[in-house]
Amino acid sequence: MKYQSFIGLEVHIHLLTKTKVFCGCRSAFGDEPNTNVCPVCMGYPGVLPALNIEAMRMGCMVAKSLNCSIPEKTWFERKQYFYPDMTKNYQISQFASPLGQKGWVDIEGKGREGVIKKRVRITECHLEEDAGKMIHTGTASLLDYNRAGVSLLEIVTEPDMETGEEAELFIQQLRRTVRYLGVCDGNMEEGSLRADANVSINLPGKGLGKKVEIKNLNSSRFVRLGLEYEIVRQGELLDAGKEVTQETRLWNENRDETAIMRTKENAKDYRFFPEPDLPVFTPDAAFLKSVEEALTELPLKRQRRFEADYGLTEEQADLICEEKAQADYFEAAVKQARSQGLENTDAAGRIANWLLTDIKHILHRDGISASEFGSFKLTPQRLASLLVLIAKGTVSSKNGKQTLEAVLAEDKDPADIIKERGWEQIVDPAKIAGIVQTVFAAEQVTVEELRSLLSGGNPKRANTLRAYLVGKALAATGGRADPKIVGPQVEKLLQP
Repeated sequence: MKYQSFIGLEVHIHLLTKTKVFCGCRSAFGDEPNTNVCPVCMGYPGVLPALNIEAMRMGCMVAKSLNCSIPEKTWFERKQYFYPDMTKNYQISQFASPLGQKGWVDIEGKGREGVIKKRVRITECHLEEDAGKMIHTGTASLLDYNRAGVSLLEIVTEPDMETGEEAELFIQQLRRTVRYLGVCDGNMEEGSLRADANVSINLPGKGLGKKVEIKNLNSSRFVRLGLEYEIVRQGELLDAGKEVTQETRLWNENRDETAIMRTKENAKDYRFFPEPDLPVFTPDAAFLKSVEEALTELPLKRQRRFEADYGLTEEQADLICEEKAQADYFEAAVKQARSQGLENTDAAGRIANWLLTDIKHILHRDGISASEFGSFKLTPQRLASLLVLIAKGTVSSKNGKQTLEAVLAEDKDPADIIKERGWEQIVDPAKIAGIVQTVFAAEQVTVEELRSLLSGGNPKRANTLRAYLVGKALAATGGRADPKIVGPQVEKLLQP
């Protein structure tokens, strides 16, 4: 039977604050267990939390980027629950007045069955402290409280998505957004961005069904796979005349299936009451201005602008805009190339091609992240200069690629390297004619065979021999001779 699916997400992101949200402990991944702790985040009696204003500012940046409104007043509550990974047994969170409310985001991308375009409503963004980390080893469970108290922003959507692909695209787009804003590194494998997915199915037009939650999905791919599995599983239950149980499940990546974690009797298992040790936060004009000033052009908007302004394909623009540092590098290089005489679209096309091929290969080979473009020896100015030299015929594409490697190895400007190595392209027709004559003298057998074929022989064989002679002439100059001149010179000398 055909069912309608309803998918909502709860995405948790670690904010890149230097310290935790309510205390001064260092916030960092990978430190020795239980070294970044203090009486506040460990919940000792009599301690007082203090709000990290930077966490609030970053949270509001995300909320604004998701078109949420920021309330005139926002405050915190204690979320009461059994927390084996939090010693105080409650979590300071937001419930009644979260920092971001009633927003939306448009997702766009390619799916298996065509283009995905959808507006997803954002219920809220709320700031809270993360719990510690439990490590299970055999019959023992270990607790690392370094993560307890780390600034955590939870983004809750309405159940507007219908497929696992849409949810995957939402996660990917959100990850790119928070990285652009500089508020989260988005490393899902480290848990700094993770998602819980809620899914229900029902007959079309009948509204929401019984909700099942899939917890702690740490990759966008697992979000898609988990939801696709759940939609099929729930459909099979309903087809068999059974009911879907409202419960929480986990994704088993080794078996590609969800497994029961716990059953929920009610939709809300938590109890909230106002946090007595934190005052109400009222954002003033200076705070709101700092939020606005910290915002940046978001990745999807930038991608569309690259297509319109620079003539890039959708795929090129998407790949370049994957990282903000890479997109910044691209635009800086285009600006430099234009200042040196290249047309806008010509400069953009050349830079995009090199960025997505040769430079991408070098980054991968040398283990350099695209986010490290700020310290890349091939600066935007150097890349632009190199491509202008190639466009003007000063250096061949082949020697241009060698120049690229030399720039990275020697930290020098392309023009200096080309001059030092004698890699300037030979464009003098008379000089190239002399080189071709030398090649003809050394390859008399090939030349005679080709001349005989020109009067009506095998054209495929003739083209092969012609290419061979051109290649020999280029090799004789170390690739410096302009192929556009070599070819005609070869043809000229082949005439009887």
